[in-house]
Amino acid sequence: MQPRGTVPEGGDAAGPSPGPGSPVRRLVLLGAVVVAATVVVLLVPLPDVDRLRDFVEQAGYWGPAVFVLGYAALTLAPVPKSVLSIAAGVLFGFWTGLVLVYAAALLGAAAGFWLGRALGRDAVERLTQARVERVDAVLSSRGFIAVVGVRLVPVLPFTVINYSAGLTSVRWWPYFLGTMVGILPGTASYLALGAFGLDLGWPAQLGIAVLGLLTLAGVIVAVRARHTPGHHV
Repeated sequence: MQPRGTVPEGGDAAGPSPGPGSPVRRLVLLGAVVVAATVVVLLVPLPDVDRLRDFVEQAGYWGPAVFVLGYAALTLAPVPKSVLSIAAGVLFGFWTGLVLVYAAALLGAAAGFWLGRALGRDAVERLTQARVERVDAVLSSRGFIAVVGVRLVPVLPFTVINYSAGLTSVRWWPYFLGTMVGILPGTASYLALGAFGLDLGWPAQLGIAVLGLLTLAGVIVAVRARHTPGHHV
């Protein structure tokens, strides 16, 4: 038996080198996915509204399906979700745009969550264990409420929340249900700005007011979760 604290003969004090499926390599792969999506968004020119309208009209029933898939894919990159939602209001109107954006946002949120969990969770726990544990203290014990709180704040990056939730121990259903509840008011407000913004009537004014109230409400929820006894982060 070797003395405690010694390294076995022929062993490595630093542990085994990262293999093909090591946590660090998975974290690098996650970063590569995000960078690649960002590069595509930056290099591929986005068509203007008139061209998008022509495409939607020519595509017929396939137009909404393509929009949903494209929207969900763009949420994997740090693209402002608000801009996409406003564009949907301009292209499809309020009610149709709301259904499409809501479905696309949920699809993108699910994809980002599972990408973060499959590719980066173990690496982040190993490299930044203390910080992840602090986030876990809120999300794991108050998962649904915490997710609703951060989703209610329109200015918080949608993509970052998706990946970050996947890196913590928050369970799938609290995350998904919290996302379903939390994104709906803000999504509807941005759709109203796109669908009615040019008229500057009460729908656009209501959308702006709701966005302000959601930001305030989300901050209050986050502060209460942070200072709840036994759940300090």
